[in-house]
Amino acid sequence: VQQADDSTQVQQADDSTQVQQADDSAQLQQAGDSAQVQVPTSQLPEEEMQAQLTDVSGFWEDDQAPMEYDYPMPVYDFSKVPVQLTGAWEDFGDFSANFLKGCKWSPDGSCVLTNSDDNTLRLFNMPAQLYQGQGVPQLTSVLKMRESETVYDYCWYPRMTSFQPETCCLVSTSRDNPVHMWDAFTGELRCTYKAYDHVDEIIAAHSLTFNPEGSKLYCGFNKTVRIFETSRPGRECETRPTYARKSGQGGIISCIDVNPDQPDIYACGSYSKSVGVYTEPKGKLLFLLQGQQGGVTQVMFSPDGNRLYSGGRKDPEILCWDMRNPGTVLYSLKRQVLTNQRMYFHINSTGQYIMSGSHDGVISVWDTTVTPVPEDSSTEPVIQPVLTWRGHSDAVNGASFHPCAPVLATASGQRKFHVPMDSSDSDTDESDEELMSDRHVTRDNSLRVWSPSG
Repeated sequence: VQQADDSTQVQQADDSTQVQQADDSAQLQQAGDSAQVQVPTSQLPEEEMQAQLTDVSGFWEDDQAPMEYDYPMPVYDFSKVPVQLTGAWEDFGDFSANFLKGCKWSPDGSCVLTNSDDNTLRLFNMPAQLYQGQGVPQLTSVLKMRESETVYDYCWYPRMTSFQPETCCLVSTSRDNPVHMWDAFTGELRCTYKAYDHVDEIIAAHSLTFNPEGSKLYCGFNKTVRIFETSRPGRECETRPTYARKSGQGGIISCIDVNPDQPDIYACGSYSKSVGVYTEPKGKLLFLLQGQQGGVTQVMFSPDGNRLYSGGRKDPEILCWDMRNPGTVLYSLKRQVLTNQRMYFHINSTGQYIMSGSHDGVISVWDTTVTPVPEDSSTEPVIQPVLTWRGHSDAVNGASFHPCAPVLATASGQRKFHVPMDSSDSDTDESDEELMSDRHVTRDNSLRVWSPSG
């Protein structure tokens, strides 16, 4: 390309035009090559994977950022029970204990991602009829990404859009493994982000999230947050202890979220029942929030960044914290959580509605514009749900609003243990086996998609 540019200074106008066209073609070809994967990245050495991802990142920075779209705001009708449009359950039926662990719509709304107890991330494409309020047959996963151990957390690249394949990726973290970035088109492993302990052994992150621009990857560890540059996989990262000199936020950092309105502020939830709010560029602790009854399993900022929501395990409420008046709880949202599993809640794109499931299969939706009502003088004001319905026959651990359509997704299931019958209660082995069978255990391991539109 440089030679072509030099030649334009000495050639005539017609030749100059031809060289300029060749120059433009070469630049486009170079950009196209950087965005395509010629070889499955799981077979590449780490240095080549790093260079490959760096090329794609450079393509965004030098030309233009990934395309963004102004989607119409979805209109919800929560005056009646939503209609189930479709679902998926056969995908999780390989063995009866394969319960789900949440569901998350892609940022462009084209597909939904699930995690389940078989250590597999599944991708389900949404048919066009779905957005017209029409029912469709049972969904089947189009892509499966398998981890070797229990998946702790997973999330989408925030600027993902199907019109730009290089942005279609997601990350996951699992026990005894580094953070993996997966290609959402091929299911291949793109690259890894590795964290090491003091004896130079790989340690797994317990939580992860991107900043809104997608340039940084925040990972939570025991009393530590590590931050990777998305374009530089490998072991290079910034380490920020959250607890030092007997002060700060202790425990395992179980969840992280970055303020969408002020990306230099991020929040970390811990199994020590605390929520810490930090600021860039050094990760200084601004304030520490205490109030959850159980270990914090999720934190999420409202779209305007003025409120922070937190929920915990074996904790019957979601707390709303006022970011403008630190330490103040504006209101709480009641739900039933009786186990240690992560029970996701989600906020819609305008911040008006919050949806969460409960241990008994009930799904609740709250309207945050409703005035909270104090139950008594010693507790926080409470917002009552505008709608509740039994969507599953088991614990609802996943709930997600579609980013641009009036469509909801929920996921269900939980770990269940068989209790052997006491031998004094029966004289025959046959009845023992009968009581140990699945007929005495109610299971609902499924993904369901709903339409709450009027």
